[in-house]
Amino acid sequence: MSTPAAIRATGIVVALASEASTLTSRAAKPECITALADGAALCLSGMGPLAARRAAKMLAEAGASALAVFGVAGALNPQMRNGTLFCPQHVLDEEGHRYTADPDWRTSLQGPFALPIQTEGSLLSVAAPLLTEAAKTAAHQHCGALAVDMESAAVAAVAQEHGLPFLVLRAIVDESSDAIPAALNGSVDAWGRPRMLNLVTALCRHPSLWGELPRLYSRMQKATQALRALAAATGPGLGWHR
Repeated sequence: MSTPAAIRATGIVVALASEASTLTSRAAKPECITALADGAALCLSGMGPLAARRAAKMLAEAGASALAVFGVAGALNPQMRNGTLFCPQHVLDEEGHRYTADPDWRTSLQGPFALPIQTEGSLLSVAAPLLTEAAKTAAHQHCGALAVDMESAAVAAVAQEHGLPFLVLRAIVDESSDAIPAALNGSVDAWGRPRMLNLVTALCRHPSLWGELPRLYSRMQKATQALRALAAATGPGLGWHR
């Protein structure tokens, strides 16, 4: 784990190991702080709001001057396609809380990086994944959010508690019409790594799932490629300058 003095810039919460790999070539350890260049750092939290809150608190208490969430999200709006980069104005949660991303930070990403980033609209954070088209449609109709994740509201709440600016940068992985088979969703651990026994069991019980793997792999590859390009363009601090 990095020392608190090493964090002078952005503290970045990432849920999945594949997301962390777009920011650093070092192997990030779960629930530990990994130092990046220029005083930034990431914490590989695992999925979900409780894990994200723990990670955000670790980063804030270790000296981060800003907090960010970085990784993939699911689309709720049909216009949000696989690989689209999204930096939402607002983050909503299921209890009705509304958090506003730092406007200057968000605006700074709109011009200089030569990457198309959707910077209008809101993102919904939920406690459990939305796996079906019907669930995504209902969420979109209820709150109007363009995309959904499980971590951003928790990180936004910690940023608010510590008086820190925050930002969300997401790449769309599954589109609004995409269904994610529950059996495959249950075949990964909290950090998105395959549980091989669970995966083999699911494929044996549901042979039709073999046909889903190429689509899911392609979706994730396109999303992580977009994240990698964004990280290279914005630098380790994701464009934050204190």
